[in-house]
Amino acid sequence: MSARASVKRAAAGMAVLFWILSSASPAAVHAAGAEDGEKEVTLRICNWEEYIDLGDWDEDETIELDSGDIIGENSMMEDFAEWYYETYGIRVKIEYSTFGTNEDLYNMLTLGDTYDLVCPSEYMIMKLMTEDQLVPLSEEFFDTSDRNNYYINGVSPYIRSIFEENEIEGKPWGDYAAGYMWGITGIVYNPEIVSEEDASSWKILNDPAYQRKITIKDNVRDSYFAAVGAIKSGMLTSEEFVGAPDYRKRLEEEMNDTSEETIARAQEYLQDVKDNAYSFETDSGKADMVTGKVAANYQWSGDGVYTMDQADEDGISLAFAVPKEATNVYFDGWVMLKNGIQGDPAKQHAAEAFINFNSRADSVIRNMYYVGYTSVISGGDDERIFEYADYCYGAEEDEPETSDYDLGYFFAEEGSDDEYIITAPSDQIFRQLFARYPTGDAMKRSALMVCFDEEQNKAINQMWINVRCYNIHDVPIWAWGIAGIAVCIPVVFGVRKVRR
Repeated sequence: MSARASVKRAAAGMAVLFWILSSASPAAVHAAGAEDGEKEVTLRICNWEEYIDLGDWDEDETIELDSGDIIGENSMMEDFAEWYYETYGIRVKIEYSTFGTNEDLYNMLTLGDTYDLVCPSEYMIMKLMTEDQLVPLSEEFFDTSDRNNYYINGVSPYIRSIFEENEIEGKPWGDYAAGYMWGITGIVYNPEIVSEEDASSWKILNDPAYQRKITIKDNVRDSYFAAVGAIKSGMLTSEEFVGAPDYRKRLEEEMNDTSEETIARAQEYLQDVKDNAYSFETDSGKADMVTGKVAANYQWSGDGVYTMDQADEDGISLAFAVPKEATNVYFDGWVMLKNGIQGDPAKQHAAEAFINFNSRADSVIRNMYYVGYTSVISGGDDERIFEYADYCYGAEEDEPETSDYDLGYFFAEEGSDDEYIITAPSDQIFRQLFARYPTGDAMKRSALMVCFDEEQNKAINQMWINVRCYNIHDVPIWAWGIAGIAVCIPVVFGVRKVRR
């Protein structure tokens, strides 16, 4: 798996570029060669970079499961087009594009780019819902009797409950969004340098013991979340707070607090972090961990898996920790845009079918293998996704030390189930397996990033500008002296003038 990730991530940029260019050609997709008189739908999709299987697997990469082998020969877009024609008798031409951040996608939409189906993160989904830019999923999409509705028949009960229970202006997420990948945030660390206890708190980011040995995310939302966790650490971990009957609700409120006091304290904390950290980064932290430039890295769990895989190849054993204060549970999900679909039932049907095709167990496994993140799909009656988890992380028969790892909360309909326990090597428990499928205990202290309103965004964005562009702690003493004199001179002259 790790070899796959390293090779494909190195080539992913060129592969995506090739796909985008080739999709304009009639030969790009099986669907594009529609004969005269045949129905054809053009589906415009925009997804994260390196976030879907582009095929071209080597033969020795075949995933051999008890239920059958899985291999990605073609891109997911090609295979979907063929499946759609065989299933519905309609050809579909896919125009596929990518974006780098949620804000990049939003700017693209603001500047007039038009897409039918996009895959933003949870807080951007909330923003698009608030702005009434989305088309609700059809009633047919939720029909469990339709065997082609792989999403509703296979989505994890745990994830489905989150999408149904969270609302924007009285509308559940699940009415508008279908999950794709999910994960949590935490700290990837080198256990030979960093203790598990230190890595299990957001306070590590400004710990002088790790000066210039740790990285933090170079975006306001993730960094603000970590800062709030650190400055409120004592309260968030207190028995009174954790034992409260409404703990989960209160945790989310605290982690999304944008009061003046909290923003000011977060700014001060992040300015300390700026002095302490090796860098603010978006993607370079993975390589910095593998090469040993840093000993700890604030990371999304999916990238954490990739980082640990790469380090394993170099004989370096890294681990993953979830801060005791709180972790952010994040989602990327498919949503349909009004300005793309424009009330066209053929487009909406093709868009929903694309979601379903990518929710089919073999597609799910291909995408997880290719991109390294964890799908929201558990498989329902199809056991292959759990088989794949066991294939990746289960212990060999002669493994000397093993531990049971319970995934019932994710796979089972009602909590823990003996059918969903992986017997894993003991040293794997807090490594890739933990990052890909966090424990139920870790998920108990997870909180969502909610969609901030205009005033809240303005306040934290200004805080971020202050942190990234100006650090009050860097001002030398002599500069404070000059500033003090400059303030005092007019005051003195003002007093003398009053006396005269």
